[in-house]
Amino acid sequence: MTAIEQTVAVGERIGEAMTRLLARTPDAHDRLVAASAAVAAVDPIALFAAAAEAELEAALWLRPSEGLALVGVGRAWAAECDGPTRFRDAESAWRALVRGAALEGEAVAPALLGGLGFTGRIPAGDDPWAPFGASSLVLPKLLLATRGATSALTAAAVGAPDPRAVDTRWEQLTERARALTPPSAGMVARPVFAPLRTERSQPDKANWHRSVETMAGAVGRGRLDKVVLARRVDLRSPVELDVPNALRRLAASAPESTIYAFRRAGRTFLGATPERLVRVEGRRFRTAAIAGTIGRGSDDAEDAQLARDLLASEKDREEHAIVVQFIQGLLAPVAEQLTVAPSPSVMTLRFVQHLATEIEGTLPDDAGLLALGERLHPTPAVGGEPRDAALTMIDEHEGFERGWYAGPVGWLDGAGDGELCVALRCGIVDRTRATLFAGCGIVADSDPAREWEESRIKLRAVVSALGMLEDEA
Repeated sequence: MTAIEQTVAVGERIGEAMTRLLARTPDAHDRLVAASAAVAAVDPIALFAAAAEAELEAALWLRPSEGLALVGVGRAWAAECDGPTRFRDAESAWRALVRGAALEGEAVAPALLGGLGFTGRIPAGDDPWAPFGASSLVLPKLLLATRGATSALTAAAVGAPDPRAVDTRWEQLTERARALTPPSAGMVARPVFAPLRTERSQPDKANWHRSVETMAGAVGRGRLDKVVLARRVDLRSPVELDVPNALRRLAASAPESTIYAFRRAGRTFLGATPERLVRVEGRRFRTAAIAGTIGRGSDDAEDAQLARDLLASEKDREEHAIVVQFIQGLLAPVAEQLTVAPSPSVMTLRFVQHLATEIEGTLPDDAGLLALGERLHPTPAVGGEPRDAALTMIDEHEGFERGWYAGPVGWLDGAGDGELCVALRCGIVDRTRATLFAGCGIVADSDPAREWEESRIKLRAVVSALGMLEDEA
């Protein structure tokens, strides 16, 4: 059977399964119905690109080092909540939907993909974040899940859709995805970089220096232990930016990171984050404290020396210890068992190196991913400590809405398992414009010039994936 014939057959089987489910589900108008089947592998970035070309809502989640890829297309249902209760409200709505679900297929696994926003505030209509909302966890109409050598397609609906549309849509998307797939794995589709120029930076350099000095002074006087100051940089290109190519470059340059992309109303929020907020499998959870940064060297010997310098840096060790203690303090009361690595290691990425401490444990019951996410977000690595005082200072000095930047993004299945990562090394792409974000942890001895340079290094990962910067960001 050819790849095209197999694609048609899979679509027909899922369509037939949906028909059976709808026939025996009397109140299908408000119930989740989902069916699945094993499928041949499809390049996930090409499938995401095919959905974008068709102007469909889409989501991409890649962990190259683990062979994990999730691609969601379309919207069958969504939990779109705002404010401080957005985690529990979304979890409650999702559990209620799953409780009455009608499912068919050995690999059936309906799941949500999306983000929960840094603050939970609804963005203004003219903000780049407007299409993404305060938070949005979407159940895709079609979900391709690849784990190692196994791929499965799940079709989901809430209501009574035309099952024949499932196989038609899947056939169209995979046909286009095959055309968009590079001839060899890991290849970029177009090696030509787009020229990029900086239109605006918030805060600008002068205000950044003043804010860092103010925050460092507040830490020194004991008002805070740490606060994270972020920058928003608006870039412009004379040509349309190539999102699929950028995603391939991020995947190739940061295989140990999580590559993500969410497309809403023609805009794509994308990034490559090294930081997991929490991963839940049944009662087991894993997280990590990541804070403290230094650049990369020109060769292995310089890299090793910089790593030693990072481990010996009093400023970076202090910043890192605050995050470790914060996470440990939050999880200890709810964990049945908790294990914290005795000392940090150095995580090496393409442009930077970070201090990292692994933390894992078990829960006394099935608390679920979003309950832990609500407890942990925002960590001192992206907010500060004490949390409320740091967030107040961020609001006073940054001058822009963080949106989903530094908030949790990820996936959640019907059993409550899934993963949330912190949306870092990221930006919003809108045709010829890109809005990028990066932040730095400020403690008592922070130097404004050094923190500015650190933010430039962090921005470099996404800038280099999108194009060539012709001025200083």
